[in-house]
Amino acid sequence: MLNGFDKQTEPLTDYERNVLLPVIAKGLMKRVGVKRAIRNKEIVSAMRKAHYELSEARLRKIINHIRCCGYVKCLVATSKGYYVATSPDEMSDYIDSLKGREQAISAVRASMEQQYGEWLNIINQKNHHHNV
Repeated sequence: MLNGFDKQTEPLTDYERNVLLPVIAKGLMKRVGVKRAIRNKEIVSAMRKAHYELSEARLRKIINHIRCCGYVKCLVATSKGYYVATSPDEMSDYIDSLKGREQAISAVRASMEQQYGEWLNIINQKNHHHNV
């Protein structure tokens, strides 16, 4: 669970794992090739029309679980949506995209840690001057 994003990142509920996940996984297995890609909003809309409760954030959590557990092999995502890759290049491109996102997040974290340290130093200097 991520601090500040408790609801979006909490573990899957029984309903999500036992009811939604099987339906979503079955549907995604049919999305073979980029021409059959489906976007997050389209999945949520279809699920709601079928009277399932689902948000876009929780769908991403469910899809993350599907990928991590390998329930739908080679499930990638592009700006066109989610689909099952049909070539090694599609998989390689998606893996490269993930690596790039990891590096971008790592760079932001490193910068925030540096800024935090600088901020603490300023606070400590102010407190030191007040105590002198």
